[in-house]
Amino acid sequence: MSDRAVRSLENLERSASTARVLNLLKISREHRHTAEWREAPLFQTPALNACLLVKHRLRRNEIDSFRGRRQTATKVIVPIDNGELKSGGRYVFVNQINFEMTLMEVFGIPPEHPDVTTLRLIDKLPSLDPFLLREQLRRSGIDPAPCYFALSEADLQNMLNFVKAEITPLVALSMGGASGNGNSIERMASKILSNAGEDGMDALGQTLRLNPEQYQEGVFCWKGFLYYKWSLRSMTSQISEVADRVASVKPVGPVDQAARDYIARGRHVLRARIVKTCAAVRATLQVYDEAYASLTRDGNPSGFRDFLLEAPSLFARLGDQLGAIQHIVSFWTFRFGPHATPAGAEELMDIFMDFETGLRGRDETEDAIAA
Repeated sequence: MSDRAVRSLENLERSASTARVLNLLKISREHRHTAEWREAPLFQTPALNACLLVKHRLRRNEIDSFRGRRQTATKVIVPIDNGELKSGGRYVFVNQINFEMTLMEVFGIPPEHPDVTTLRLIDKLPSLDPFLLREQLRRSGIDPAPCYFALSEADLQNMLNFVKAEITPLVALSMGGASGNGNSIERMASKILSNAGEDGMDALGQTLRLNPEQYQEGVFCWKGFLYYKWSLRSMTSQISEVADRVASVKPVGPVDQAARDYIARGRHVLRARIVKTCAAVRATLQVYDEAYASLTRDGNPSGFRDFLLEAPSLFARLGDQLGAIQHIVSFWTFRFGPHATPAGAEELMDIFMDFETGLRGRDETEDAIAA
């Protein structure tokens, strides 16, 4: 690995998990003495269970690693020495060409191994948000220890309260226009956030004339929309604060003219991209809002049916957009918290470069690929 790649790996390892990074090495260090970590690991293979998973926006020279066209991939980074990251690391992209052969050669994992299934399930997600990651794994019968998902009881309760408010019109519609009581709303919200019988809401799927596979996938993505809508609302003030701090942060130590110019440009570009990406997130969420209003306010199920059918592609777009914002907020809050040490020019440039790559729009990515 190059010096910059090593620095990036060290920065990733020191950071907490975010929407773009699942830091299993840090989780293993903090929880390896607990029974839950030992008894319910995310991966059975020790090297994988102490790796770093990154939702990585592919560079031009990485596109040919895949048979199909894609902008992002799940990068599995395994440090050569967990105690000394300056030694660098090995990596593989999930579902790259010869993926199964590489896992067998490097880790001794055969194609039918459960860890291969888990990696592919994770790769299907647009981001590594703990709520969505947990739901994706649980609906496939995989239930790792809670330490892998940084979800507080307060966050889960706030999410439940948000969903209850969101689905109140749907409960009223199902009751023939009468206002749903608290128990009805609570039960339906719990069903949406659970995996029992894929939410135990088969009647809705029948009303919308969706087959079980279409309905199950659509409802999972509906959960994702609800989660992302709640996430955007809950961190709006943080986004504004981080955007302001990005625009004013200054490195410590010596700074040459090239670094000074890059950081000055980065401040302007990042702030503009954050604003633009937030607007794109709201536009994608508006698609759901209009379809849901068509169902609950106008009594027209066709719009919501169309939304559920289109939800997987919309969910991927939304996760890509909001995941980049969540990563910036989470990483910045962690790295530049009240007691954090200031960053030097080299580290700040690496952080800006990482943020800018994550915020790059799909159109820009496709242009770069085609160039």
